[in-house]
Amino acid sequence: MSILLTPEKPFAQGGNRLCFIHPGDASRCIKVRRPDFTLADRRRKKGFPKNLKPLSSFDDNLEEMRVMTALRKQYGELVFRHVSRCFGFVETDMGPGLVSELIRDANGAISQTLKKVIWDEGLTEECRGAVEALAVFWEKNLVPSRHLLLHNIVVQRDDQGRIRRLVVIDGLGSAGLVPMRLLPTVFQRKKIQKKVAVMHGRIETLLGQRHQDRFPGYHGLLMHDGLSTR
Repeated sequence: MSILLTPEKPFAQGGNRLCFIHPGDASRCIKVRRPDFTLADRRRKKGFPKNLKPLSSFDDNLEEMRVMTALRKQYGELVFRHVSRCFGFVETDMGPGLVSELIRDANGAISQTLKKVIWDEGLTEECRGAVEALAVFWEKNLVPSRHLLLHNIVVQRDDQGRIRRLVVIDGLGSAGLVPMRLLPTVFQRKKIQKKVAVMHGRIETLLGQRHQDRFPGYHGLLMHDGLSTR
């Protein structure tokens, strides 16, 4: 039976996908392609030779499923300390949906992104420590990822409102033609260190924007908290 998402309000919107709470399991979310931005639209925006690739190569859900399967095979349960889980596909009235773990705080609210937390609170000592813990984990275990964007990292809090951990929910996998795991360890580590450095740079940039009246962009903003507003 197809899951009905059209009557629901997404809790988040990315450049290519919408995210909904799973109607049958509040601990999971369903990611579907945005109906206003097709795979053909994505391909048209690419330059040569990327615009020659098949449409399926532009499907973020297929790519995320492939990456998460590979990460689980390579790292086992270890990777889920700082990465959200993936549970496969379901049919929805908005097309194939990828089911993922929905990271929530102890009070049940959907965890805010690192971008939103830093925008609201600055880089507190607690948050700085959580960022450093993520960076150490990433470098120690050589987790392959694209840039660690602040809106792709969520801040999970415990029942006292303290930061429990940071969780990467998107942007995983090797961006290059050669999978990172096939490179010599020294090159893998250099790549990871560069990703971490870029993440720190983005944090500094965001801190410098906090004097502005408006949140920079819409990436990283929740459309509802999963509890009170639907």
